[in-house]
Amino acid sequence: MSQSVRTRPEGSGQALSEAYDTALLDLDGVVYAGGNAIAYAVESLATARAGGMHLAYVTNNALRTPDTVADHLTELGIPTGADDVITSAQAVARLISEQVPAGAGVLVIGGEGLRVALRERGLVPVESAEDDPAAVVQGYGGPELPWGRFAEACYAIARGVPWYASNTDLTIPSARGIAPGNGAAVEVVRIATGAEPQVAGKPLPPMHRETILRTGAERPLVVGDRLDTDIEGAFNGEVDSLLVLTGVTDAAQLLAAPPQHRPTYVDADLRGLLTGQPEVVEAGDGFRCGGWTATAGVDRLELDGDGEALDGLRALCAAAWTAAGEGVCALDAGKALARLEL
Repeated sequence: MSQSVRTRPEGSGQALSEAYDTALLDLDGVVYAGGNAIAYAVESLATARAGGMHLAYVTNNALRTPDTVADHLTELGIPTGADDVITSAQAVARLISEQVPAGAGVLVIGGEGLRVALRERGLVPVESAEDDPAAVVQGYGGPELPWGRFAEACYAIARGVPWYASNTDLTIPSARGIAPGNGAAVEVVRIATGAEPQVAGKPLPPMHRETILRTGAERPLVVGDRLDTDIEGAFNGEVDSLLVLTGVTDAAQLLAAPPQHRPTYVDADLRGLLTGQPEVVEAGDGFRCGGWTATAGVDRLELDGDGEALDGLRALCAAAWTAAGEGVCALDAGKALARLEL
């Protein structure tokens, strides 16, 4: 995939699990939500793995260790080893290790995942700004992270200690809904200090580099539910992506996506790995996919036809993205989407 402007989802004559050697799967909102497996995830991943696809789990959540994540996935019925899990904690630990001396102390604002990743890189986790840290690292610490940890980070940063963040996701899915993520916590420290952290996680290059180094993927497919992390990360890494609609992104957000947030493929859930993807073709003044045709007027999207709702969404994406490229914006997609019941 090149970083050209995408004007429509692509098609694939092969099942995606056959066309790509490795699936780089996000976790929250893709494989599970609130700790429970998302519908069709377990069966779909088992079939893809049995067909020879390597499955790697790539998460911006720095709280849990790879061993803990692997154990959780295995309990859900998805056999996984720690080597199959790549976290933003690992990516930020590598980034820090390249800029501070071996054996240096690093002030940890977050959970055990960060501490394990730092030790893996020969760094020493410390708990106080008074421990003379060479760096501050901030990652998701869960809902019980004490407020005083943010103050500890601010004390060190005010003394000139460099600040790193595992990721800046503002939200994280939970069983009860959408909760504040590490990005919200990073904003607390940013506002208090006026400083800017170096960030490692998706969608930035350090996370993509960490993933490729650990998986050896040659034809990777990024699979995610977030446009601003998973899909933008694939765009930055110049690899293809599959957006699944089981997490935070809804159809309206997809239609409004800027070029760097447009996935290669779109499907309802992880069953999309096991099938080919229908081609979206030009049809008169619009685009056709399956039984649907979509066109863009000056102020609204028009949709005509019937059949699979996702085919209609793919056609609508082509119409909306093309219109955006031609300077037509603020298209009313409500009536068109209502026909699809998405």
